[in-house]
Amino acid sequence: MKKGEKRKLELLEIAYKMFISKGYENTSVDDIIAKAGIAKGTYYYYFESKEQTLEEVIEMMIDHEMEAAASVLEAPIPIPQKIVGIIASLRPAPEEHSIEGALMQPENIVMHQKIKRRLVEKVIPLLSKVIEEGIEQGIFSCDNIPERVKMMLVLSGEIFDEEDFTSQDIDVFIDITEKLLGAEENSMGFIRQLINSPKTPADKKGKTK
Repeated sequence: MKKGEKRKLELLEIAYKMFISKGYENTSVDDIIAKAGIAKGTYYYYFESKEQTLEEVIEMMIDHEMEAAASVLEAPIPIPQKIVGIIASLRPAPEEHSIEGALMQPENIVMHQKIKRRLVEKVIPLLSKVIEEGIEQGIFSCDNIPERVKMMLVLSGEIFDEEDFTSQDIDVFIDITEKLLGAEENSMGFIRQLINSPKTPADKKGKTK
């Protein structure tokens, strides 16, 4: 890693920890600069604004989540557990909710949408491989796998991201998912557990501390 890249990563680590401990709204650029012991010009060499810092902190979080998800893909576990494990790996840890919450602010709506699209793009290849394994095992029967996975992820994000959904919403989503993947009726009921389960310490493997 080059010196400049290392310094930028160090600044992101500092910002990440301060956004968690103080909250994004209560952390100023000056706070980050003081903690890092750098000149203001050095900070602005790497980041145009605090908003850009937030976006890159979330990108860093996603990278760690993707590492954890990739390890699930290689695990010798049943297909349903792989799907649950990969998606669970992409949830923010409890202490990161304040960072995720900053994305929900009206002024960050464009960033929020961009981050969501980027996450979907990164997850599609992993889940597509799981679906391919499921097809080989006779669990699923479908073509155009990446497109089906994308549709499933986009739909789940629209329904469940705000946590304002009903049991009937979950039932319909499971039914749609089974039809999308060509799975047997009631074979994807494990999705209900995934949607309703809280983030656990085990899910935080690979996170930045």
